[in-house]
Amino acid sequence: MIIEALQYGFMQRALITGIVISIACSLLGVFLVLKRYALIGDGLAHISFGGIAVGMLTKVMPFVTAMIFAVLAALGILKLKEKARMHGDTSIGIISHASMGLGVFIASAAHGFNVDILSYLFGNILAISTAEVMLSIGLALIVITVIILNYRDLFYLTFDEESAKASGVKVNFLNTLLIMLTAVTVVASMRVVGLLLASALIIMPAAASLQVSRNFRQALIMSAIFAVISVICGLGIAYMFDFAASGTIVLFNFMIFISMFSIKSIKQHTAL
Repeated sequence: MIIEALQYGFMQRALITGIVISIACSLLGVFLVLKRYALIGDGLAHISFGGIAVGMLTKVMPFVTAMIFAVLAALGILKLKEKARMHGDTSIGIISHASMGLGVFIASAAHGFNVDILSYLFGNILAISTAEVMLSIGLALIVITVIILNYRDLFYLTFDEESAKASGVKVNFLNTLLIMLTAVTVVASMRVVGLLLASALIIMPAAASLQVSRNFRQALIMSAIFAVISVICGLGIAYMFDFAASGTIVLFNFMIFISMFSIKSIKQHTAL
């Protein structure tokens, strides 16, 4: 059925965009999950909502304003954490809820684009435009390239930040880079699964791969594989049964996680 669906241009765009973005999300997710930064994606998604509302109000492409909001907020979170000496989750909560409040205020005050906002909140990959395809793929490829180029230092940072700092690794720079990449990835994935589910593409494939992988490199590879499988199968099922593509992709990710968790539990039980 998925082969039949690929005769349509909108399905081709959805599949290509979904695969590339899911790979970027899954690779980044392994680093974030291990560093216990997983939920930062949720915070940046709330922040991006404010940017989308501003973009629709000012007639600027929401993709662009969401990116500006997310990147500036990512820097703001780091500064607030540093200057105000707050825990990371506190600074994320303050900025994300302020931006979410701004978005809700603008959406309620400026009647007329509330329906359009829903497509950004919940995703609409089957209606993604060519311009959005190019932007999403371009951003995802940038994220993948940066991760590959900084792989060794990010690896050290993930497992032992203090030792990495002692070894001359630019820890502060890499932490900033990691949160900036997360901001870019969240915005890039909002048309695939929507802002409300964007962090699922970051967390679930990574969490699933960490259940059964034997080393870090294998975790990255398996995370990417799981993410791609979820996009292909999710789109296929959504097309066959007329389901929401974003929710189907996320639920398939969850099924993969449950499967890997079950395999790990069975192995541990057998070993005993």
